[in-house]
Amino acid sequence: MKTPTISPLTLLLLLISCSWAAASAAADHHQDFLHCLSEKFDSSNVVYTASNSSYTSILKYSIFNLRYASESTPKPQVIITPEHESQIPPVIRCAKKTGLEIRTRSGGHDSEGLSYVSQVPFVMIDLINLSEITVDAEAKTAWVEAGATIGSLYYRIAEKSPVLGFPAGGCLTIGVGGHFSGGGYGFMQRKYGLAADHVIDARIVDVNGRILDRKSMGEDLFWAIRGGGAASFGVVVAWKVELVDVPERVTVFTVDKTLEQNATQLIDRWQYIAPNLDKDLFIAILITRLSSDPTIDASFVSLFLGPIDTLLPLMRRSFPELGLVRENCTETSWINSTLYIGGYPIDAPPQILLNRTQPQPAYSKQKSDYVQTPIPQYAIQGIWEQFYRAEDKGNLFITMMPYGGRMAEISDSAIPFPHRAGNLYFFAYLVRWEEENSDGYLSWSRRLYDYMTPYVSTAPRSAYLNYRDLDLGVNNVVGKTSYAQASVWGKKYYKNNFDRLVLVKTMVDPHNFFRNEQSIPSGKSGKLI
Repeated sequence: MKTPTISPLTLLLLLISCSWAAASAAADHHQDFLHCLSEKFDSSNVVYTASNSSYTSILKYSIFNLRYASESTPKPQVIITPEHESQIPPVIRCAKKTGLEIRTRSGGHDSEGLSYVSQVPFVMIDLINLSEITVDAEAKTAWVEAGATIGSLYYRIAEKSPVLGFPAGGCLTIGVGGHFSGGGYGFMQRKYGLAADHVIDARIVDVNGRILDRKSMGEDLFWAIRGGGAASFGVVVAWKVELVDVPERVTVFTVDKTLEQNATQLIDRWQYIAPNLDKDLFIAILITRLSSDPTIDASFVSLFLGPIDTLLPLMRRSFPELGLVRENCTETSWINSTLYIGGYPIDAPPQILLNRTQPQPAYSKQKSDYVQTPIPQYAIQGIWEQFYRAEDKGNLFITMMPYGGRMAEISDSAIPFPHRAGNLYFFAYLVRWEEENSDGYLSWSRRLYDYMTPYVSTAPRSAYLNYRDLDLGVNNVVGKTSYAQASVWGKKYYKNNFDRLVLVKTMVDPHNFFRNEQSIPSGKSGKLI
């Protein structure tokens, strides 16, 4: 039998008609959704579609990675900016009823844009208006709405007490919703662990539209959302955290070294020292090669929970090679140290911490690794060769964050975040660029990642959830996802905790409503669900 042929014109008409049908179906979905929502509450001041004049500015306001801000990037059919948690259950119920998916955004630093991009018709819940923080200094706790930023949390704590703090990240405009739900590392992790280690309650809207706290959600779900990616399980609207003690005076310093100033040898030595220092002393390394300056710089950046006079003899005993002197150090309050670590002048007004405008958005790609055995010095020199092979106009960064201390004491199954004892440090790669063409920069990022393979963790090669990396594998979000498919990346983020996350997901969201390219799937045993 002769196979029928299709003329180019017919094929074009078919493609046009299919595209029109898909667009028409999507329009039907979102019109049905809007009609459903209008029956639930007055949504006029929190609902935006592409026809609203504010739609584009609201969508782009929190985007940090410009790779996901192009005209061709899929956009939400509807953006919801709830002003109260009671407005979220109807959104979930109407999305389920009308066949739309949900994405939830709290801050926008999402490295792969999964909180505001989808390949299927979707609604984005932007939690920017849920940003209230209530601090109880006497009880040493705080309730933090999920749309608040890390900087605003620090500021509200300092308003109540100069000797309380919280062990979260240094990038101050990150939303706490994503930060807490993925783990949340920072400069006090060796003393106190992660942000997620200090979450003691939460409020989540589940797949049935119920608003649950720790008691009503149960310990399994409460375990899962602290480091397992809360977006797989529902919409967390608020977190209760326990605060930590900080001294009235802390010390910060930065020591910059170039390759010509022995940076390679100092980095090599740091690997043996930094994870074993006193818990009060945290020394990170930021390695930089800027497009405007081909020199490779290594900055040793530190927070010490104590005064200069205690720090200096400690450094002379433990890391004399760095050559730290009093002039390198600044003694200040803990709240001012967060400004310093966040890149602001240390004497800047603390009110800057309330600013949530994204600093210098650019095109970027991030990857991460965990190092369990010191990298040989010749291999560190090989990293510089990789830097020099990169695209000329890209800004290249490597961050090295030491482990040990409290991080090695917490069980790797206490929360889903599993990267504890046995890790010397966390290793992150970032490339940022200005022009829209991404291919060369993405290729460089992947080459460096491949180069590092012999020197980082294995079986699995681990990665940090909050530095999402779709190169590790994706779910089939349009259709069904198998356990085997998801475990490719799931074991890297969660190691042995992945299976328990799947069981929790199956229990609380059996039909896999809350999903994205790297969400926890429902079901197990390899079959499609």
